[in-house]
Amino acid sequence: MEVIRHGAGGDPRIQKLAARDLLRHDLEGGDLEKHVEERVLTTTLDRAVDWARGNSLFPLTFGLACCAIEMMSVVGARLDIARFGFEAFRASPRQADLLILSGRVSIKMAPVVRRIYDQMLEPKYTIAMGACSSSMGVFNNYAIVPADKFLPVDVHVPGCPPRPEALMHGVLKLRSMVQHDPSLGWRERYGGEGTEEVVPEAAEDGAGA
Repeated sequence: MEVIRHGAGGDPRIQKLAARDLLRHDLEGGDLEKHVEERVLTTTLDRAVDWARGNSLFPLTFGLACCAIEMMSVVGARLDIARFGFEAFRASPRQADLLILSGRVSIKMAPVVRRIYDQMLEPKYTIAMGACSSSMGVFNNYAIVPADKFLPVDVHVPGCPPRPEALMHGVLKLRSMVQHDPSLGWRERYGGEGTEEVVPEAAEDGAGA
């Protein structure tokens, strides 16, 4: 039987014929090796688990103030957080692994938030959404406490209130952290030192002079 070579472009018909030949054990030699190289991925168990965790976060249905309205809109059709597997907002902390603190946290509310956090699944993550939960925002008084004073915060999303796009950006940043693939900051991208941005070409010219 003639073996259909499947190296020509991305023709779906050729790919289907190659898959059929693979099931019939008709692919041999170089055709078989190429077919396997194009379709088989190898990884470690840890990376596979991190990939699964990063693409199946279960946020808690929990809102504190006006930021919660922005958080609710990310499940709508405009942003569609379901594209990334995060649409399953859970009503119980025992079924959630992501706590989005969407609003200000008062001193009286902090123990309640901490109790909810302690009841969540491990591993669990926290996003401080908005200026209030990140740095107390405009409510910089004795009644408000920042989130990182009573529980670990993984990502801070600034704004008062931040737009839904900002929350999506924070969630994707958290996913990169979970998958151990963090994106570079501007200092790493541009070779910045401290708060100054150093252009590599200019630095080399100055050294040569």
